[in-house]
Amino acid sequence: MPEQIVAKNKKAFHDYEVINRYEAGIVLHGSEVKAIREGRVSLVDSYAQIKNNELWLKNCHISLYSHGGTLQHDPMRIRKLLLHRREIKKLIGKTIKTNLTIVPLSIYFKDGKIKIEIALARGKRLYDKREKARRKTIQREIEMEIKKG
Repeated sequence: MPEQIVAKNKKAFHDYEVINRYEAGIVLHGSEVKAIREGRVSLVDSYAQIKNNELWLKNCHISLYSHGGTLQHDPMRIRKLLLHRREIKKLIGKTIKTNLTIVPLSIYFKDGKIKIEIALARGKRLYDKREKARRKTIQREIEMEIKKG
């Protein structure tokens, strides 16, 4: 079955340099799953943090389910991410030693289950962002000149 992407964190590619990617499961309530199926999720400004050898997703906004009753979930609650123990230990080592961060890149369905793609990333400096924008502008101008002939 092909993967169906529900949400992407486009800002992550602008603000961070992605080093390694991981696929993780996520612990959700029923109303959260239904809200994600409706596409009511935002990964902007969200990140993952390690506490007590467990990985937690913070600042991920999953809106309330439209047909939910009185029992609804908290949209900004902290959610547990599911990874193998050895992967978590690798992440612990890399985040502590090299000052890297863990950011979510996308949420998608895989075989009927909700998965989240997280990445070990290094924050970009302002001059890196400016350099990338400058290169993009130059490339666009070159393509326009070629098109004109």
